[in-house]
Amino acid sequence: MQENNQNRQTILRLWVVVFGMFVFGFALVPLYDVFCDITGVNGKTAGRFIVTEMPEVDRDRIVTIQFLTNNNAGMPWEFRARVRSLKVHPGERNETEFFARNPSSRTMTAQAVPSVTPFYAAQYLHKTECFCFDQQQLAGGEALDLPLRFIIDPGLPAEVTTLTLSYTLFDITEQVPKELAVN
Repeated sequence: MQENNQNRQTILRLWVVVFGMFVFGFALVPLYDVFCDITGVNGKTAGRFIVTEMPEVDRDRIVTIQFLTNNNAGMPWEFRARVRSLKVHPGERNETEFFARNPSSRTMTAQAVPSVTPFYAAQYLHKTECFCFDQQQLAGGEALDLPLRFIIDPGLPAEVTTLTLSYTLFDITEQVPKELAVN
């Protein structure tokens, strides 16, 4: 009788652990987002930066910004930066382009997700226009130049001389509602 009672307690404890792990799994994404917002980890960049007043350009300082592109697994698009890096002055407006081409025969929708390293410097990269703000839909065989306009904040710590802006392109075709998809 006592052994049977111990087995029930063990089973109950295991179910509590399983339920706790399940709840934690769902809570992990919002917790991670809060953690990233507080610490700046993962190099997540902010959304669209609205220029209300142009900062003073620091002509005595040059920052190199490198551009990297990656495709998520199963994403067949050709995706690359038109230039691999730029040398910029903090405070000035900068512009570059990326290239995307859908080599498949079907219409696909993509979303680019940015990341900056060093991660703590992400808060100093202000994108005023970026293809990553919107989903990109290309018909089979279609190509597109994707603009990026940005300002490096003059408050960027002096020890940071190089930033790397990396984009990963994800296929989100199946997540786009059918009524919004172009056929």
